[in-house]
Amino acid sequence: MLTGDRPTGPLHLGHYAGSLRNRVALQDIHQQTVLIADLQALTDHAGRPRDVRRNVLEVALDYLAVGIDPSKSTIALQSAIPELAELTVLYLNLVTLARLERNPTVRSEIELRGFVRDIPVGFLSYPVSQAADITGFRATLVPVGDDQLPMIEQTNEIVRRLASIAGWPVVPECRALLSATPRLPGIDGRKASKSLGNAIALSASPDEIREKVRAMFTDPAHVRASDPGHVEGNVVFAYLEAFDPRRDEVAELERRYRAGGLGDVALKRRLEELLQSLLEPVRSRRELLARDPDRVMAMIRAGTERAQPLVAAVLADVREVFFLSRAH
Repeated sequence: MLTGDRPTGPLHLGHYAGSLRNRVALQDIHQQTVLIADLQALTDHAGRPRDVRRNVLEVALDYLAVGIDPSKSTIALQSAIPELAELTVLYLNLVTLARLERNPTVRSEIELRGFVRDIPVGFLSYPVSQAADITGFRATLVPVGDDQLPMIEQTNEIVRRLASIAGWPVVPECRALLSATPRLPGIDGRKASKSLGNAIALSASPDEIREKVRAMFTDPAHVRASDPGHVEGNVVFAYLEAFDPRRDEVAELERRYRAGGLGDVALKRRLEELLQSLLEPVRSRRELLARDPDRVMAMIRAGTERAQPLVAAVLADVREVFFLSRAH
């Protein structure tokens, strides 16, 4: 199993709902690699490399704080495994420009960043880098949000193209593992994004959590508590459905909100209490771990050293498909 994140800033509740919870739950029964994808972070942060380097530690702290255990999961750094970059270069020969431009995830990210035609080549081709990551570890299971399904599809296209050239299945195809909450919206109803500032970080302070919840989009037509309201598109209910284990009570709140008689203030108060309870132990563990950054970075180096030989073996097989020697 392969998962990972780009170190472009602290992780948020969207990451937790979409993937991190699954990683923690599955690390006892799967051989899991968690990749800190700093090379991919440079595809749209090349002008801010110091931020990317700093965020490697921040992302690792988030991993450990939510319960990813380095004795069960291998946490590795993408840029420290050069074989992944070579795999990417080889795979680029198997993908057309038109295919990359059709990738709906890439298209939506280009629109979000306002690139228009000034698209960094690395950014346009990062699905190929993801394919290298997945196949480099021979991963067959990839926990993702539903916005990443096109990446899985493109990875399997590359796998099949490689097999057709080689005449044998060089690397396995993979399948996506969606969480029960594949996509959590930002507080404004748009896609949760660090760059948009509309997400609740896993390291958020109590005041930050309170401020974000109070600013959440609900139903603009729900002016008074007695007014009937819409649950669909209501960010507060999206978060309750994602994180509140009291399913029967949430269903009753939805019924009351639709019928009229439940105000936004009371609803947000419940959500704030829930999120404060959820994030307090995460924040406490993170603050404790952050006191010894050298130990955290040593853990990343150890995981990377375990991971590198696995990718080197895959690269050797792929190089032979292209009639290249195992050594220059």
